[in-house]
Amino acid sequence: MPELPEVETVMRGLSAVLTGRTIARAETRRAGLRWPFPENLAERLGGRRVEGFRRRGKYMLMRLSEGESALIHLGMSGRMVARPPGQEPVARIAPQGAFSDARGAGDGLAHEHLMLETEDGWRVGFQDPRRFGCLDLVPTGAEDGHRLLAGLGPEPLDDAFTPAALSRSLAGKNTPIKAALLDQGVVAGLGNIYVAEALFRAGLSPRRLAGTVPGARAARLVPAIKAVLGEAIEAGGSSLRDYVRSDGELGRFQDRFEVYDRLGHPCPRCPGPPACPGVARIVQAGRSSFFCPRTQR
Repeated sequence: MPELPEVETVMRGLSAVLTGRTIARAETRRAGLRWPFPENLAERLGGRRVEGFRRRGKYMLMRLSEGESALIHLGMSGRMVARPPGQEPVARIAPQGAFSDARGAGDGLAHEHLMLETEDGWRVGFQDPRRFGCLDLVPTGAEDGHRLLAGLGPEPLDDAFTPAALSRSLAGKNTPIKAALLDQGVVAGLGNIYVAEALFRAGLSPRRLAGTVPGARAARLVPAIKAVLGEAIEAGGSSLRDYVRSDGELGRFQDRFEVYDRLGHPCPRCPGPPACPGVARIVQAGRSSFFCPRTQR
């Protein structure tokens, strides 16, 4: 599932295409995705001007004229597709970032379930083969009260996400710190990749109980989270499957992974065997955790 950096990069790509333009026509090609689309969705989107975008956790909010926002979640396989005026399908905004060559992407277009066309001919579609994504409409002034957003924790890149704030959220928790950070009510937008990388930078084991992190350990963890996310956004996110940019290149943050998906590789902080056996992997709540058993305690 796309995590915060991928969703942020998608949102920026969409904003570059849509902000300031009017949706002349919308078309739905099925009744919904994970949940049914709002009633009369196409008619409610048509004629609206796109005023801007906002991200909340792993969700995007496309703000429209007349005080309504479209809440978008990419799910497991969702992507946004943009087609410039007068061209056949050319551009893809995948969960790693900006535009990519989509000529010949027939399978993707077969799963384009929603299409928006601007007054000057841009087309933006929502493709989702597995249909775990969603789109809903919400009053712009009540975005944070939507059922999918109401329980989200703080944004990790906001100034309000401080060691003290994280310490308060973790106090008394008996779950592993990895599970706590994946809890979207503790902090919004983190997923398996960036939790692994942030814990490594902070020197914290994914098995450490969350309740032991407040204080000095939180003071190491919060800057590590912010740094990892910032670098991932700058790199266009992490491309682990088929996501490519306009020049055919992948998002590049996977080239900077220090522990995630690097089982058996040398730890970049250790002298190597026998002092350190390299990056290890354990399974927590059915998900892989990668870490250095020597430096992460």
